[in-house]
Amino acid sequence: MADQNVPPRRPRDDRGWDGRQHHTSDGYGDHNASAPYGYDSPHPYQGGYPAQADPREQYADGYVHAGQPAPAPRGPQWVGPEGLGRPAPARPAGTGLPTLDDDDEPGRKVGRRKAIVALSGTAAVVAGGAALAMTPQFRGLFGDDAVADATGSTVTDGTAARPSGQQPSTVRTYTEQNESYMGSRAGEALKKNAPSGGRTFSGPAAAAAETKVTVKTVLAKDPILHLARRATFGATPAVVADIKKLGIDGWIRAQLDPDKIEPSKAELKLAELPTQKLSVQQLRDQRDKLNEQGAQPEREMIDATLARQIWSKRQLFEVMVDFWNDFLHVAAEFDGGEVYRNSFDKDVVRAHALGSYPEMLVAANKHPALLIYLNQKDSRKDAINENLARENLELYSVGVDGGYKEPDVRQAAMLQTGRGVEDGKYVFKPEQHYVGKVKILGFTHPNNSADPKKAEAAIDQYIAYIALHPSTAKYVAQSLATRFVSDTPPKSLVDRLAKTYTTNNGLIKPVLMALFSSSEFWAAVGQKVRRPMEYLVSTYRVLGVSPDPSPKQDNGDNKRTPFARGLRQIHDKLRELGQYPMGQPTPDGYPDVYVAWTSAGTMVNGWNEAGEILAGYRTAFTYTAPEKLVAKPPATAGAYVDALAQRLVNQKLSTREKNLILGVAGVPASAKVDATFNGAITAVARAILASPQHHLR
Repeated sequence: MADQNVPPRRPRDDRGWDGRQHHTSDGYGDHNASAPYGYDSPHPYQGGYPAQADPREQYADGYVHAGQPAPAPRGPQWVGPEGLGRPAPARPAGTGLPTLDDDDEPGRKVGRRKAIVALSGTAAVVAGGAALAMTPQFRGLFGDDAVADATGSTVTDGTAARPSGQQPSTVRTYTEQNESYMGSRAGEALKKNAPSGGRTFSGPAAAAAETKVTVKTVLAKDPILHLARRATFGATPAVVADIKKLGIDGWIRAQLDPDKIEPSKAELKLAELPTQKLSVQQLRDQRDKLNEQGAQPEREMIDATLARQIWSKRQLFEVMVDFWNDFLHVAAEFDGGEVYRNSFDKDVVRAHALGSYPEMLVAANKHPALLIYLNQKDSRKDAINENLARENLELYSVGVDGGYKEPDVRQAAMLQTGRGVEDGKYVFKPEQHYVGKVKILGFTHPNNSADPKKAEAAIDQYIAYIALHPSTAKYVAQSLATRFVSDTPPKSLVDRLAKTYTTNNGLIKPVLMALFSSSEFWAAVGQKVRRPMEYLVSTYRVLGVSPDPSPKQDNGDNKRTPFARGLRQIHDKLRELGQYPMGQPTPDGYPDVYVAWTSAGTMVNGWNEAGEILAGYRTAFTYTAPEKLVAKPPATAGAYVDALAQRLVNQKLSTREKNLILGVAGVPASAKVDATFNGAITAVARAILASPQHHLR
């Protein structure tokens, strides 16, 4: 039996669409391109799961063109203010807001850049306000001497210390990579400020009422705001009002039953993304037509995901969809993703996001997207590919420290042979299935039936077994606690969540209820920092951006509606910031701890984008004018800052922070101002959105 970790070249005629089209700068097709689909170069992921992104995806227009050097591999960090080389939108001379990278304006006592960095540098980069030294990235904004990077960590992939020994895998599990980052000096500082233990109450409301917040944090210790920040993509006046109306228990119960929540206007407008309603077969049948139209199904899926994150009322469901897209990660853009990834999103992740993880993992292992992404379709009894078998153990179930060893990987790879894809559908090919007894991490099966249904059922039994393994229970619990509680969740909580997972056979709702009923959740105010995508999405939410087009919309593109164009603009900006839905090219998903994302450049880029939104430059949507964010603006600058902070971050700022904000406008607290803050309202609002109160969730 051949044991090959690198599969043979996959036949191009079996994988759906033959490749990718070239793209224009906005990410849509150039109809004059000579080769709209297909490349002669080898498949970028040939030889295993993707080690890094296809370099054709790395430039601002979506692809590297002839003669351009390949970009450096991306890491789990934010990209600098120059993004991926995309120039800033042109502005008429004398208009718009200066970027935060500009030199301070002559005559201004406190420059905007220095004021905002001073506002953010000692707290926005710190969960809970536990003051870490100003990072070297922030020092670089002023040209200060560099110091050792506090976020540095040692990568230990591919060493003999791993259960699999020396192996070609360069990825880490969702939990392992988080723990790696938290081993840095910055991570150690965060650990000291995290709650260390707790208990379970009869329900979320009881836990909230009985829990005292003792950690250091700049956030208001309001349980309603805490729930709104953690269980949604950003607190809005409507969300806060709903929680107050329904009560904490009632709101959580409603969110855990998303099918009963009416769709938002934006979700109804998703019909304007035409490929999202097409089946796999329709995408295959219509590929030429869609190609002529410049449609990109996998990118429209990302656009649709962003729309739901910003506007859906099913916020907890969308948070869980994002969680599973990191945990059971299949990149949106792989060779075949344009046909299969939307179906994976709908039929695997969304179908089970609040259901059963064992059922989700079984469904994933029968879906063409995963079978193609990790080369399982090429694995047969006489030429075994181990990629999916390895990642099922290392990434999607027990984890790298879950007790499996190299023989387990090989046995699993043998058992999983026979699963493939034909004509766009999952198939089981008994003639390619290895027959013989297998033993994997305590699971044994004779695997000797000539009946294809029984042979296939043996694989399902194994997948369900590892999905319910005690190590998987701990792995899921640790990851959920990291997402919802803190970068260093208490062991007491992880153990209780793991027990709940096991007791309920992998059902997710009981685990979430146990989490929300824990004192650890309610004690962890301010212990999570928003990642780039979360920061930008929450900014759109808090500013009340409407999915309806602005009267000033640009009508120059008749191929797409304003709604579709606006979503693609957000999508493109997130590519610059280094995080977008399903964007990680490798199967480990994005890290979920703050120290993995520290970069002054990206923070500045995000703050500048907040200014773009405030100024209404994204004309595909309708914006609330910044001077109308506060219904009845106070007449003095200090009182106006208080009211605006209450509107944007749900609390007043400290005296020091307020003075820094006033410095951005160049006025004292007692100064008389009009609704436009004497012309500085956009700068003032942007500064508040750069505050730690908006960076923390």
